Amino acid sequence: MWVSMFMVRADSRGGMLGALFEASPLSCREIIERTGLSRSQVYNALYRCWRSGLVLRTRDTIYERERVFRGRKGSSSHMLPYHLYVPGDGDVKEVTLGGRLFVGFSEEYLDPRGGGSVSKAKRVLGFLEEHRDGAFFSKEVVEALREHRVKPGDVMSNIRRFERKGLVYVRGYKSDGGQTPFQEGYLLTWLDPEMPREEAILDAVRRTDRALEGRASSSPVMERIHRIRDMVLEHSELRKLVSPRYIINELKCTPTELRVSLDRALQLYPDLKVVKLFDAYRYLYHDRLSPEDLAAAVEMKKNYIRIESGAANRIGHNWEAVAERFIDRFTTGARFMTQKHRKGAMDSRRITLHLIKSVGGRRRSAEVDRVWEVTPGVSSPTITYVLSCKWGLVNKKHVDDFLEVLRWSKSFGVDTPEGRELKNGVTGVFAASAFNPRENVQLKDDSKITLAQYAARRQLQLITAAEFNEKLRDRGIEKYVTVQKICKASKDESDVREILDALWDKPKSARGELQRTTNKNQDLYRFEERLEAKENKPRVNDVSN
Repeated sequence: MWVSMFMVRADSRGGMLGALFEASPLSCREIIERTGLSRSQVYNALYRCWRSGLVLRTRDTIYERERVFRGRKGSSSHMLPYHLYVPGDGDVKEVTLGGRLFVGFSEEYLDPRGGGSVSKAKRVLGFLEEHRDGAFFSKEVVEALREHRVKPGDVMSNIRRFERKGLVYVRGYKSDGGQTPFQEGYLLTWLDPEMPREEAILDAVRRTDRALEGRASSSPVMERIHRIRDMVLEHSELRKLVSPRYIINELKCTPTELRVSLDRALQLYPDLKVVKLFDAYRYLYHDRLSPEDLAAAVEMKKNYIRIESGAANRIGHNWEAVAERFIDRFTTGARFMTQKHRKGAMDSRRITLHLIKSVGGRRRSAEVDRVWEVTPGVSSPTITYVLSCKWGLVNKKHVDDFLEVLRWSKSFGVDTPEGRELKNGVTGVFAASAFNPRENVQLKDDSKITLAQYAARRQLQLITAAEFNEKLRDRGIEKYVTVQKICKASKDESDVREILDALWDKPKSARGELQRTTNKNQDLYRFEERLEAKENKPRVNDVSN
């Protein structure tokens, strides 16, 4: 029997070495294919020859992605780790071939999966066992074992095996459909196998509860519900109503998630109340708010909605879109600047400037409607234009306020011996539906100049609606259609751009296009009329004796 076993080992070693001498380097799989030996025969022969110095092995493990066809189940892809082998003479300890280092046997080169050193899986499990009194997020485990080259993928891939063996308790957001990780990853803790199973699980749940105190709920929906109630309580304490738009910006969730959380919060907490303004806007408050404070908060919010959502605000934004469209069309090489805003509803082309001095009640920042750059030629300096738009009659105070914003902004102002001035190459542009023709500006020598002349002296360009209308006439559009009517008819800025593009392509159909837009937005006009309607309140003189 011993003779036959020796002959099998000798044959395995001889066949394996013969394959290596014929073609090397080879992997274990390639040796099996060439020799026809079994996997265990080749593995054992390679290990013995490596220890005796007859073969050298790559120092580092090689990883390749392998796709395996599994019949009707399709195919699966996984990472295949392996080593390459070359013949050795017993004296050479290492050699470099094809950019890879081949080494002789040493304890430091043993593969952890073969029991030669501590594997990453054992380090993860050992960490939880050593700190069995606590619970740790998977990211915390990665940070703790970073010196051992443990990566995020090493943690959960092994934790799931230990969970099936009953050695680790894993906790995340629980829902009807399953479990998802917290922001810091899954929460992990040790399950003592020596304790009764029920007691071990209860003890693990208590440890995870302590770790989650003040950090997260057991469900993302419940977490949002709790935060919604906290926000409503906070605003009610300040005698204010809170809007869903404010809540969604704070929670950073989707509209669907907000709707589900709001509906559930109103079901769970009867003390949360809803008031609907103008049959369109929902606001939340807590029932601790007294009737007097509630009435005052509702009236303040109505005034805010009238300003924010009324016709004047809509037309003002539409006027910005008109100015932008004409500037973009008639300015060669104009490059508009964009800026991300926290409130997604604000146009990205509106720019917030940082101020170094308060201007007109603005402490730290002020908004301008558009900023664009133009480079006239290769050797010409770039000119920056800053636009401010105002719907209605513009006076000198509006022009001065805009210039003060530019002068005291960090981006466009500069300190000079004469005081704060605009930087070279910066030009302000003020677009208004009309400038007050009767207003004259008195100079130091008691002479008077027009508002347009004053703006020109201050390096400011003025643009009026009449100039834009002239461009429409040059295009062949009838006088009935004006930019003022386009602003009043359009629902929003995208509506303005759509109308102007349509008029430019088909000037003869301008009146029909304007009428189509007006008919489409009738519901909007009626809603704005409702906002602007005065509430009928009886006066003292109207009360009959």
